[in-house]
Amino acid sequence: MSDEPRVELTPEAAALLRRLRESHGPLMFHQSGGCCDGSAPMCYPDGEFRTGAADVLLAELAVPGVAEPVPFWMSRSQHELWSHTRLIVDVVEGRGSGFSLEAPEGVRFLIRSRLLGT
Repeated sequence: MSDEPRVELTPEAAALLRRLRESHGPLMFHQSGGCCDGSAPMCYPDGEFRTGAADVLLAELAVPGVAEPVPFWMSRSQHELWSHTRLIVDVVEGRGSGFSLEAPEGVRFLIRSRLLGT
């Protein structure tokens, strides 16, 4: 396995996380394998989404300007499908899920990916 990170943030995603951290406190991501917005990374106050044996902790993201790392969880079934990819958390305009903290901002997180080692 390479030493490259499994999950990374674009500068835009990091800037949005700093703003969300100021408003909501410590944060977390969960990426499920559901349909529609369920397949997008969802941002919650840390601990609000209950994780368990069906989830894998892929990364603890260091965000400049945020005191604590932001854990990035993925459902185990989704991880099996994406185990060969590097996930890049980005932000685009448009509303995503009403459950993710960025929804009122008029933007949404999304995942871009590339094969590990490329």
